[in-house]
Amino acid sequence: MRLGHRIVFGAAALAVPLAASAQVAPAPPSTLRPDQQAFRALYQEMVETDTSITTGSCTALADKVEGRLKAAGYTDAAITRFAVPDHPKEGGIVVVLPGSSKTLKPMLMIGHIDVVVAKAEDWTRDPYKMVEENGYFYGRGTSDMKAMDAIWVDSMIRFKQSGYTPKRTIKLALTCGEETSWAFNGVKWLAENKPDLIAAEFALNEGGGGRTDGKGRLVIANMHVGEKAAVNYRIEATNPGGHSSAPVRDNAIYELADAIGRIRDYDFPVQMTDTTRAYFRVAGKARGDAMGAAMVKFAADPTDHAAEALLNSDKSYHSMLRTTCVATLLDGGHANNALPQRAGVNINCRIFPGVSSDAVRATLATVVADPRMTVKQVDDRGPAAVPPPLDPKIVGPAEKLLARYYPGVPLAPLMSTGATDGIYLEAIGIPSYGPPGLYGDPDGNGAHGLNERAIVKAVYSGRDYLYDLIKVYAG
Repeated sequence: MRLGHRIVFGAAALAVPLAASAQVAPAPPSTLRPDQQAFRALYQEMVETDTSITTGSCTALADKVEGRLKAAGYTDAAITRFAVPDHPKEGGIVVVLPGSSKTLKPMLMIGHIDVVVAKAEDWTRDPYKMVEENGYFYGRGTSDMKAMDAIWVDSMIRFKQSGYTPKRTIKLALTCGEETSWAFNGVKWLAENKPDLIAAEFALNEGGGGRTDGKGRLVIANMHVGEKAAVNYRIEATNPGGHSSAPVRDNAIYELADAIGRIRDYDFPVQMTDTTRAYFRVAGKARGDAMGAAMVKFAADPTDHAAEALLNSDKSYHSMLRTTCVATLLDGGHANNALPQRAGVNINCRIFPGVSSDAVRATLATVVADPRMTVKQVDDRGPAAVPPPLDPKIVGPAEKLLARYYPGVPLAPLMSTGATDGIYLEAIGIPSYGPPGLYGDPDGNGAHGLNERAIVKAVYSGRDYLYDLIKVYAG
């Protein structure tokens, strides 16, 4: 990946000291404007509609979104619903607001409305009830990614209700299947079956945002440009087994546990792209602490092992520097009074751009170092990610608007360590970008984990920022 068009991120903003960075302060609900109250109700409805793959329904949420869009004035001709017979609960919705220009290509906003499964017994609060506490919204999907979904829907409603006619046609696709590698994926289906419906010059997606210092101060804003590839592997140990009253060291579970430990202790080699190098340089200067100094040093010299060691102490930075693989699912044995005949583990890898899945499988086999075990690739999320260019038509407006909403906060390009549905768009020639606007804390705000949360102030200010950004892009 290379930085196109000689864009310099945050050049002017970096002259502002860290103390001038935007402060994050919660807004009491009583001070909400009427339009914010309406948005909050929409956001709450989306969070409180279970869209997990096990107990939820994306189709049910798409029904509610359709009702809101029609109430705002969108006709049946502007709305497309889609699903497939064998996945009736994983349907999605596309809405189009026509533009006045005959020459400008459309823009597309996408958002996945499915969420990671949440087990209520593990949470402090009901995961499918949105609770506002101490400056945060709690609930499954509050940060990944129903805040942005709600902003997209809210913007389309406000555009229609205000009579706004953009120059560039604006499209919104809300889809299911992003949080799994095996269920129906709405963006993949649209790309393969309805490419004209979502055809666009570019897409706005998740993955951008920003990061606070963990104490309420927004330090860096991000433009998501490119991502890793998500691939799953299965490592399996087999054994003749036997009676548990006569145990032996040759035990499939023990052998698998040893292999998992070796994978835990292995770090893939450091890799850098122009995007990640620019991120560490810009974000490091913005921090002004020891970690920031290490980021700047490492951007200049990736062989600086002392700087790398400090970066590795931050889980997100560690992941940005290399391919990562982690055990996520475990199974083994067949009876409580028998030696195990089989034990297996799922290894979820996030593969650095340019590295093949076969090469990662070979590395895992080398790390396991046990010829009795098998290491097999079991699936992936789709085509390899195609990094989009850093187009000044995308970056420039985002950075200019950022200076108005978050004075003194620089914008840095960011390679996502996760995976998004942007890969399916890029495969058909639609570059996907994750804009700034929303932001979170360094700990990840519980996304995919327990007690997921979103910063209240970030949701409201991000709503205003993204609404204005859409209008700038749409002309």
